[in-house]
Amino acid sequence: MYFYNFKNRVTHMKLKLIILITFFSLSNSFAQIDESQTGAWYMYFYSHQFKNSSWGIQGDFQYRDWQGLGDMEQLLLRSGITYSPKDAGIKFTLGYGNVTSGQYGNSNDTSIESRIYQEALIPQKLGNRFYLTHRFRYEQRFVEDQDFRTRYRYNLFLNVPINSKELNPKAYYLALYNELFINGQTDIGDGREVQFFDRNRTYLGVGYVLNSKIRFQLGWMNQKTNTWGKGQLQLSIHHKI
Repeated sequence: MYFYNFKNRVTHMKLKLIILITFFSLSNSFAQIDESQTGAWYMYFYSHQFKNSSWGIQGDFQYRDWQGLGDMEQLLLRSGITYSPKDAGIKFTLGYGNVTSGQYGNSNDTSIESRIYQEALIPQKLGNRFYLTHRFRYEQRFVEDQDFRTRYRYNLFLNVPINSKELNPKAYYLALYNELFINGQTDIGDGREVQFFDRNRTYLGVGYVLNSKIRFQLGWMNQKTNTWGKGQLQLSIHHKI
């Protein structure tokens, strides 16, 4: 009789364990990113050139949401000091960013990243109305619960005025870019690894030049990683202070 009861207890425990594993598996599956759902990024970019100087400042504040509003993907605060050598056609930046990342779904868990970066911005004009900009960025990343990481980024921007040959006040323009992210190493600590390819972003939008200091852009960006791809609407303000 004792053996029979013990056997029944073991069977019940196995059944409970199976139910628990199934429950957590389903919970995790529901927490996966919904790739068909469009998110949204709200962004403010600023820049300022000190008078009669090669030095300046620039940065951006971004709120990114998994679904539009109500499910934070990231809050990014970034600023840097710029240097533009005279007649060189290039701008260098040394900056710092603070990034708070949220999880998709109902979880309120967040992780914090401090980021130092160096950047080179090279503008270029092709023909009468094709405005290209090359951006090279190197990041040193201090991510919560991970080992020190680095990342390389290259972004090619293209702005094309529609109703004017110049990006003058009252001009509408097409805005396109593609950015590639490459990790500097794959080991991030505690036996965890990432791949060298981090992500790719492709963007298409329209912009409006309000005046010599303010531009607005509205567009759609598709971001792809090794595990998921998702579209985001982007609304941005570009401000020369």
